[in-house]
Amino acid sequence: MIDLHMHSRYSNDGEFAPSALVETCAERGIDTMSVTDHNCVRACAEAMSAAVKCGIVCLPGTEIDCIYSGVHFHLLGYGIDCASPDFDKIEHAVRAQGPAASLQMLEKTRAMGFRIDEAQMQELARDSYWPETWTGELFAEVLLSRPDDADHPLLMPYRAGGERGDNPQANFYWDFYAQGKPCYAEMRYPAMEEVIDLIHRNGGAAVLAHPLVNINGNRDLLDGVIGLGIDGIEAYSSYHSPAQAAGLAMEAKRRGLFFTCGSDYHGRTKPSVFPGEHGGAAEDVMRAQLEKLFRKITK
Repeated sequence: MIDLHMHSRYSNDGEFAPSALVETCAERGIDTMSVTDHNCVRACAEAMSAAVKCGIVCLPGTEIDCIYSGVHFHLLGYGIDCASPDFDKIEHAVRAQGPAASLQMLEKTRAMGFRIDEAQMQELARDSYWPETWTGELFAEVLLSRPDDADHPLLMPYRAGGERGDNPQANFYWDFYAQGKPCYAEMRYPAMEEVIDLIHRNGGAAVLAHPLVNINGNRDLLDGVIGLGIDGIEAYSSYHSPAQAAGLAMEAKRRGLFFTCGSDYHGRTKPSVFPGEHGGAAEDVMRAQLEKLFRKITK
């Protein structure tokens, strides 16, 4: 089984240590994996070392925020040189903007009528690798745990049994803190073409993560992204239905790209998503695509 999209505690919304992710993958029968933390490569060495002990192939990876045509995208990089200072620069650039963006999100959350203070957020983020960079998931964790807000109408869809209750924290982020939503705080991310070049310059393959989250049926936008020189598309994802994934796989083939599969597992922020669960295609199909990825990164 293959899963090329998972997050460790080195993501600002991840939970587990990289070695723990590897052990979980071994238990679930995954033999090829990648830990792709947001704007960070700190997990690579630990994950790859643990994978050797478990007999698992672990590709060094990351997931970098970037912008194309004014739209916020995530770009996966596989087979990269994790020791490159290029990735330190990415991490530091995001971290430097964290405090101001976090406070802006706090003010916007208060403007929705929630009584929440800076100390609550700081306490919950205290043990995070990104303590200064609060996420929509973190705000959701605070708000959904407060007895005073038990019956708040904005939170009801995210409660158990609610229409957004399957992954309440992640869904709360997408509904209120993502680009264009009420609590969004703009951060400066590199242009997608710069990130593609960075990944290629460091020996990696550039893959568009969960495209339908950002493309929203805009064919021109997808054409533009492909034209920038990406190598693959993450067709099979926990964000895509089987029919959507099959369509993206066909599009990748038509455009001379390979396609990948990834669960986008985070831990507690997405409790209904598990490693290896991405609505993947037949195993032999994914193995053939994996070979194309390997050929790209071992040239």
